[in-house]
Amino acid sequence: MIENFKNKTKFLLHTCCAPCGIAVIDELNKTFSVTAFFYNPNIFPEKEYLKRKKYVITVCQEWGIPFIDMDYDAQLWHDKVAKGLDQEGEGGERCNLCFKFRLAKTVEYARDNGFKHWGTSLTMGRNKDAKIIGAIAKTFSDHYGIKYYDVDWKTSGRQEKGQKMVAERGIYRQRYCGCAYSRSEKLIVNSEK
Repeated sequence: MIENFKNKTKFLLHTCCAPCGIAVIDELNKTFSVTAFFYNPNIFPEKEYLKRKKYVITVCQEWGIPFIDMDYDAQLWHDKVAKGLDQEGEGGERCNLCFKFRLAKTVEYARDNGFKHWGTSLTMGRNKDAKIIGAIAKTFSDHYGIKYYDVDWKTSGRQEKGQKMVAERGIYRQRYCGCAYSRSEKLIVNSEK
């Protein structure tokens, strides 16, 4: 499904994983010239990171979407985001810092590479607060002068559509958000069942 991108506005989409990104890419691609931006140094372990990246690449290749692969640096992420916040539960201050860390890199890349719009698939996550993510992104948009596409992607049937698309393609669906802390919490919760 390769579209003619000549007359479409360039859109940089921070993509956290294929299950969250597939319906978002599908919808945005109708209006914009979408480029997937994969910057997720929070994902642990590296094997998990590579697996998630592989499926985002698969979706991008299927639809002829350009894919930007940023470096994986789990140590940098830990030093800048998680250090001192090891005891925070999922959804707390560590998560907000993680959103800021990844979205800052995204909007900086957008500014430096001529994108007019940008957004993130993070709001597709069932445990992600779109209002918090949108407020963080708006601050960056105001600072850099690039329009943030503020959408809670899990609404209006998009989450169900994405789940169907993932199932039809046999795309890997992870069981935790991404970082070592969310993974540990999920393992603890599952072991208590």
